Amino acid sequence: MTINLTPTQILAAIGVVVVLVWVWRASVRRAKATANAARAGARLLSLTGRVLLMTGAIVGVQWVVITHRGDTVVLLVVLGLPALFAAYTLTKALTITTHDSPRGRGDRR
Repeated sequence: MTINLTPTQILAAIGVVVVLVWVWRASVRRAKATANAARAGARLLSLTGRVLLMTGAIVGVQWVVITHRGDTVVLLVVLGLPALFAAYTLTKALTITTHDSPRGRGDRR
């Protein structure tokens, strides 16, 4: 049994293989992008939940201390400590820092 292929048939077969590999790689890239987007969304939702939970806890403690006024120092600590953490977080998030170090010859950017 001998297979006789013309040059046109060989080129067509190579073209089909190239297109199949290209489609396969594109689908893998698209699947990775979709998975990354889903992961980012889950992280954002998780972060939002934690932020809301901590906000509720802080507001609850502040409400208890304010409604049951006793010591002024406790009131200042309960109101000032969350403000201190918020100020630190905002300052760190809004401060632009760069780290310029000399790169070696083979280092990536």
